[in-house]
Amino acid sequence: MAELPGLQLWQWRQRAIQQAIAANIPPREIDWLLQEIAGLDRLALRLGSFPKQIELSLEELEQLWQKRLHERWPVQYIAGATPWRKFKLAVSNAVLIPRPETEFLIDLAVASSEGKGHWVDLGTGSGAIALGLADAFPEATIHAVDFSSAALAIAQANAENLGFSQRIHFYQGSWWQPLTSMKCQFRGMVSNPPYIPTKILPSLQPEVVNHEPHLALDGGADGLDCIRQLIETSPTYLQPGSVWLIEMMAGQADAVRELLQRQGSYTNIQIHQDLAGIERFALAYVA
Repeated sequence: MAELPGLQLWQWRQRAIQQAIAANIPPREIDWLLQEIAGLDRLALRLGSFPKQIELSLEELEQLWQKRLHERWPVQYIAGATPWRKFKLAVSNAVLIPRPETEFLIDLAVASSEGKGHWVDLGTGSGAIALGLADAFPEATIHAVDFSSAALAIAQANAENLGFSQRIHFYQGSWWQPLTSMKCQFRGMVSNPPYIPTKILPSLQPEVVNHEPHLALDGGADGLDCIRQLIETSPTYLQPGSVWLIEMMAGQADAVRELLQRQGSYTNIQIHQDLAGIERFALAYVA
């Protein structure tokens, strides 16, 4: 523990808030950092009542803040954690930071199925979707696949920390490839695949393009390379009546609907909006 006068910490926070505003960074990130890395609680921050001891020095705190301010490191990577649904997930720059809108994939899965049998999260990253499915479907067995062994290590740690390690099976590989022995056995597939067109990547926020894994972002020339593959290969693994569910980019809904229709194995194709009204999710059933 480091001795740090409360007044000094309060002054640092006030200065950091002004720096955040000037740099177009949400000021709320400062309090979240102080909660995660300095061990302060929300009430103390609200009241401006800072303890004399925190878990790091002011110099260490300032170094971390400068990474956010000047190197544009995402605050989630600096803290090593992010909230998602009712969980706190460990994250690093080996995984995409789970977004709030992706939480709706779990709600759609729940609304579309009784949630039994085998379900899979393809491209699991931090394990967020697999964990959401395991929590929502206590009678299901969840399988989680990722090409990145570093991402899988984080997903497995999250499953262990949250008490789901016995219900989620992890596999390293590309999409369905590690599950070839389980063809026609799955009741549902959920995925948040890479869907950003390659040429758009350089124009993304520096927090994204400079720090988040491009493997989890780059969807090829039109952003649909991975989605095409999931549309083509999934019917081999899904039982009749099973759920196929993905997240996609704004503006891709018509193309994804057409690809599903053209493939011929899907029925009751649906496009769902996120809370901002963007057509964000595609859901279909295997005929």
